[in-house]
Amino acid sequence: MREFTVQCGERLWHAMRSCFPIPLVLFVLLALTSCTLPSAGPSRSDILAAAQSPAKGDGIRFALIDLSSRVVTSMENWRTSSLQGTFGNQGGVRTQTIGVGDVIQVSIWEVSSGGLFSSPPVSGSGSTGSRATSIPEQVVGADGSVTIPYAGRIAVAGRSPHQVESLIVERLQNKVVDPQVLVTVTKNLSSTVSVLGEVTSGARIPLSVRGDRILDVVAAAGGVKSPPYETFLTLMRGQRSVRVPMQVLLTDPKENIAVAPDDVISVDKERQTFTAAGATGTNDVLPFDAIGISLEEAIAKAGGLNDLRADPGGVFVIRFEPTASYDQLGYSRPSADEAKEIPVIYRLDMRAPSAFFLAQRFPIHNKDLVFVSNAPAAELQKVGAIISTFLIPAGTSVGIVAVSKR
Repeated sequence: MREFTVQCGERLWHAMRSCFPIPLVLFVLLALTSCTLPSAGPSRSDILAAAQSPAKGDGIRFALIDLSSRVVTSMENWRTSSLQGTFGNQGGVRTQTIGVGDVIQVSIWEVSSGGLFSSPPVSGSGSTGSRATSIPEQVVGADGSVTIPYAGRIAVAGRSPHQVESLIVERLQNKVVDPQVLVTVTKNLSSTVSVLGEVTSGARIPLSVRGDRILDVVAAAGGVKSPPYETFLTLMRGQRSVRVPMQVLLTDPKENIAVAPDDVISVDKERQTFTAAGATGTNDVLPFDAIGISLEEAIAKAGGLNDLRADPGGVFVIRFEPTASYDQLGYSRPSADEAKEIPVIYRLDMRAPSAFFLAQRFPIHNKDLVFVSNAPAAELQKVGAIISTFLIPAGTSVGIVAVSKR
């Protein structure tokens, strides 16, 4: 049986050599395998061709931009989200003002006993000193006023406690002997900041007169529950809002701006990731800190370029770029359609020494795709491996027959 198998292998090999010349056999195998080679994605030439001819890219028009110092510098000049740049930083001690909804308490002293706000002295006590009366707590009404006996309605909203004290004294001047007034805000409900989201205890935080900042009110809400490198903070004031990574506030004190009454702070957790594909050390969805990373760091996170497969001239970053940002690069749009985002493929040629500096400056965004194409030589190696699977078994059979004849 073994001799029969060996003889069949020998006959097949001699039949192929007699019917088809070896170069022709290799050519046919090469032609067939070149169309069906396994690959992790398009080659560099495929991407360049698709950029010039959208029909080859399934009709999707995208911009292909070679990274250069000019391009990276333009990106660095893009306006980034900044709390200080948007809202300013008017910190420091602030004047306490009374507002609608606040709860205040008024205490009134008069010099002699037996007056409007004091009881007569107890018989035999001989006390003739000043007497004090505390008026029950009152909520500042929608009209911004409270009621003080013998003084009527007093407009307190927008005034400081000291100003309200002076106003009440003025109203009581001809009714009470040398009145003294103390106004205390027992519940501050008008000067508050709402903190919600990924905090331990979302709440309306009353503002103190010392001038609270963002991290102060976040701490008053119990602090954030998620790690800072996965946390973003949004400050909403009026019709404007700005979202920044929590790490920015922790590393740049200028961004920890003073809050204002009625501000809303929303804390949310969002894991930042990019996808590494192609001829990299690992193909995976990889996380990075909310503060961001560079292309250089992203390549290192993906295990670097595969030394046996990677085309150093085919390092690509694929993303949808906001139209306003893309226009600042100075390139024409790939399509006349009015869209909010433009598909862009950035290419970096790592064969140039300057590419290392560009990679350090180029920022990776959330959901970016970092793709490294295969080198042409790697494709030839695949072809050679496939051809060898056809030739080695036949050659082995011939060798076995030769040994058997000996």
